[in-house]
Amino acid sequence: MTNTQVTLLQIDNYGPWTVTPEPRRETDLQTMQSRLYADISQFVGARDGYVFFTRFDNMIAVTNGLSREDHERLQESIGNRYPVTLSLGVATGTTPVQALSDATTQLQEAGSAQDKDRREVLEGRVIEDGHRTDGDVQIAHFDVINATGTYTDELNAFDTFIEIEQGYAELMRHMRHTHDSLSFFVGGDNVIVVCPDLEEPDYEEAIHHVAEAVDVDLQVGVGRGDSAHEAGYAAKHALETCRADGIRVELAWE
Repeated sequence: MTNTQVTLLQIDNYGPWTVTPEPRRETDLQTMQSRLYADISQFVGARDGYVFFTRFDNMIAVTNGLSREDHERLQESIGNRYPVTLSLGVATGTTPVQALSDATTQLQEAGSAQDKDRREVLEGRVIEDGHRTDGDVQIAHFDVINATGTYTDELNAFDTFIEIEQGYAELMRHMRHTHDSLSFFVGGDNVIVVCPDLEEPDYEEAIHHVAEAVDVDLQVGVGRGDSAHEAGYAAKHALETCRADGIRVELAWE
């Protein structure tokens, strides 16, 4: 059984800040958002977690192995170096969706994302080391079969982007509603999915669904571990087996 620790990272009062005292240059906002994400990703990644940018003002992280003190240090580091602050909700669950839902509720109950008085909230609980297991996190790494030959070398760059995004969007919706999983586009033709305790038929079904819905062919490697890094690294190796052997699904533990 998985036990995913999810952290919701939310920039405090970001919308009003972007237009106060007057609207800020969009390029400056995009630059700050990308640097903020990079710094958070580096901090969490150094502790074997994963961070996904989602909408940039809201980021979602898999933080198994990070303590409450780690979360406090992250808030302090960002608060010292950026003109914005972060509020964090932390929760655990047997499905990633349940963990994220609980983490979201904690922040919502602490105040609106545009509440000027809400600053650096840290709510929730972490998994203590004594309760962690090697199967707490399950990561699936999907990519498009022969994306270069099918899209990159045949279509213009924007049409390729549309095709890849269609596959991602359909996979994201399906994994959320059918398997209580969280899917994130991570560049190129790659999607990382944080999953509950799924097995090979579940992944085969998801691949078939996306192919039928939007005509995008996927393959996936899946790993387990006590952290996002461990599970994700196993998933990467399993995906390489898919590519080498021409199979659609490879589970690292089988």
